Amino acid sequence: MASTVPHCLQLAGATESTRPRNATIVCKKKANESAFKETKQGFVDYDRGQHEVSTNITGLRKDDIPARYRLRVAGNRFQMDWTVSEVADLVLSVTLHEDIDGLLNRWVGRFARKNFPVLIKELTQRGSIEHCNHVFRWMKNQGNYCARTDIYNMMIRLHARHNRIDQARGLFFEMQKWRCKPDAETYNALINAHGRAGQWRWAMNIMEDMLRAAIPPSRSTYNNLINACGSSGNWKEALNICKKMTDNGVGPDLVTHNIMLSAFKSGAQYSKALSYFELMKGTHIRPDTTTLNIVIHCLAKLQQYDKAMDIFNSMREKKSECDPDVVTFTSIIHMYSTCGQVENCEAAFNMMLAEGLKPNIVSYNALIGAYAACGMENEALQVFNEIKQNGFHPDIVSYTSLLNAYGRSQKPQKAREVFKMIKRNNLKPNIVSYNALIDAYGSNGMLEDAIGILREMERDGIQPNVVSICTLLAACGRCSQKVKIDTVLSAAEMRGIKLNTIAYNSAIGSYINVGEYDKAIGLYNSMRKKKIRADAVTYTVLISGCCKMSKYGEALSFMEEMMHLKLPMSKEVYSSVICAYSKQGQIIEAESTFNLMKSSGCNPDVITYTAMLDAYNATENWEKSYALFEEMEANDIRLDTIACAALMRAFNKGGQPGKVLSLAETMREKEIPLSDTIFFEMVSACSLLHDWKTAVDIIKYIEPSLPVISSGCLNLFLHSLGKSGKIETMLKLFFKMLASGANVNFNTYSILLKNLLSTGNWRKYLEVLQWMEDAGIHPSHKMYDDLSSFSQKCCGAENAAVIRERLALDFFIKLVSHQGKFIFSYIFACSKWASVRLHRYSVPPFTTMDVEELDGT
Repeated sequence: MASTVPHCLQLAGATESTRPRNATIVCKKKANESAFKETKQGFVDYDRGQHEVSTNITGLRKDDIPARYRLRVAGNRFQMDWTVSEVADLVLSVTLHEDIDGLLNRWVGRFARKNFPVLIKELTQRGSIEHCNHVFRWMKNQGNYCARTDIYNMMIRLHARHNRIDQARGLFFEMQKWRCKPDAETYNALINAHGRAGQWRWAMNIMEDMLRAAIPPSRSTYNNLINACGSSGNWKEALNICKKMTDNGVGPDLVTHNIMLSAFKSGAQYSKALSYFELMKGTHIRPDTTTLNIVIHCLAKLQQYDKAMDIFNSMREKKSECDPDVVTFTSIIHMYSTCGQVENCEAAFNMMLAEGLKPNIVSYNALIGAYAACGMENEALQVFNEIKQNGFHPDIVSYTSLLNAYGRSQKPQKAREVFKMIKRNNLKPNIVSYNALIDAYGSNGMLEDAIGILREMERDGIQPNVVSICTLLAACGRCSQKVKIDTVLSAAEMRGIKLNTIAYNSAIGSYINVGEYDKAIGLYNSMRKKKIRADAVTYTVLISGCCKMSKYGEALSFMEEMMHLKLPMSKEVYSSVICAYSKQGQIIEAESTFNLMKSSGCNPDVITYTAMLDAYNATENWEKSYALFEEMEANDIRLDTIACAALMRAFNKGGQPGKVLSLAETMREKEIPLSDTIFFEMVSACSLLHDWKTAVDIIKYIEPSLPVISSGCLNLFLHSLGKSGKIETMLKLFFKMLASGANVNFNTYSILLKNLLSTGNWRKYLEVLQWMEDAGIHPSHKMYDDLSSFSQKCCGAENAAVIRERLALDFFIKLVSHQGKFIFSYIFACSKWASVRLHRYSVPPFTTMDVEELDGT
């Protein structure tokens, strides 16, 4: 007792502590530092070529929570000690209609509030917004929940990824009610949300609110704001923010440069993007794969394909720091598709597979689009089926590309089936899908069905745009429906669709196709009044149309306007202008235009050379035609049928028919189709050379084309054969003409008769006269006179008598058909051989009454 009293007194009034001076009091358990460390687990299936890497976070477990909560859950078999990653997997495995709250209430780790932000992070990274919202609501109902800024930041970013801008903005105001002060990451997430939705003005206002809250913007803030402006196509504002960023002492990094390049790309400022890329090189910031992908895209848009391929090849080198990815190969496929090189599209796609890259839906769509542009519907369908086989779901772009493939291959009914398939697969057709179906019908002459699709589009709540009007106008031009053109233009005006340059070009071209020159010019004048800038295509359509309508003066005036506006002239324009000068006899101006074309870097094609050949032929300048032909060979210009016909005409007129036959042999070697004009020039060359053997050989080339060859060409061939004394060959060709259904007219028989009479074959001459009668073609008096003259001069008395007898008979048969058979009977009653001839030529027999009436007369 004595020992305890002093101790009690000391406790009551002592100022000196009885504890050891070096002792420490532990109020809580030591923190588990490894609870929130990420551990990665990998899975590889070498047989299937699959691999998977997963990240696991343990979080605070049962042993880490306070003792009062451990006692509460002890012995309860429904309380599970799951890790945070396991809880995230379980939440995502159940549907929204199941009891997610009940599942979370079984988790022991819910008593540790530090697990909440980690769980939200796991769920937001996996992207299921509905599950995240459900878990977030559950968290706010927990007693130990404490609002945190980082949780709201993650939720705002998640809503931004799903373009739920109103909900993201609502979270921003909610966090302030929960006494959470927004930080720089909060404003960055909110700016990013509005940037994804294209609301760049809202993003600018949020930036101003951030400055008013005295929160300094970071590099990420500026990057998000630049991206918000650039993704909306407002590249000028994006450039101003980039300059302001530098002025405020925040230097741009690689991400900033990539965002600026994307802004230029979105605003179609491809040249500025390339200039910015050159400036970027001066900052010693190394570009990455994303940078080079944007540069390749811009080069392809500017048609600088060689430079784009150089960058692509440099990326594929072994020492390259930027390896090509799926986006790179997809850009290359798009580039080849624009050039119409579908084989190279296939090669690029196969190269991507060989590099071990897995194509995405965009890559497949690019390949289908390449096939569709060339009308290769079978190949497009094969790639479409590969999408399904590789575990992807075809999107609206896939279906629209396949639809377009059937439309380009002139199978509108198949295109309609694909359109129905879109709706069956719970996809909603967009404006591009409807326009593709309109084009499928319109390009195949089914104008009424195309207009029906336009009405169906409006019934489905999709308003037609200017592309729909352009497609219908082009269809009207193909179908030569000038009334429909007026109707389509009126429909566009009623719906408030303002025509752009492309629409005016389609309307002007359609009017020219149907021969309505005045209406085409009226549209052009209306276009100028509305201050819609005419482009090179506008003048190309007008100049070509004027030349087709033989309005060469107007074509030249449009060319002068085009040069005044400094618009680039295409090969078609140069060819049309050369043709206009040629038709007006201005050969010097045609030559100067041709030379201007070559000096401006526009290489002439076969159409331009043909126009110049026609110009030289019209002025009988054969020497220049020969020189032009040599120039075509030197420039490796592939000849076509029209160019060969112009060259042959020049060779024949210029006294070099031998070159005609040489050129014909070249055409056969290169498999250039032979037209009737080519055959005409070949026969003319044989006639000039007296090369009848070659003329006979030409028959085997002509025979398959006899029904489509003009009668003038065939008559010339018959005349050449007859002139050469090849009478049998001439007759054989004539029989083949009859058998093939070729056009045989009066001139054809006249050529046969002249050549037969020149060789003295009067018997065949008489047969040909009978053939003419049988064919319903009446011989002329001159044909009888020629034979009568021949009988008097060139044959004996006996043959002359036979010819006269036959001529008399033919005359009387013709007379009976016009004047009556009674006169015929009287004359033949006086001839002993009348009955024989009448029987031979099937003249109707005479009755006794006929003779009595004749005697009475």
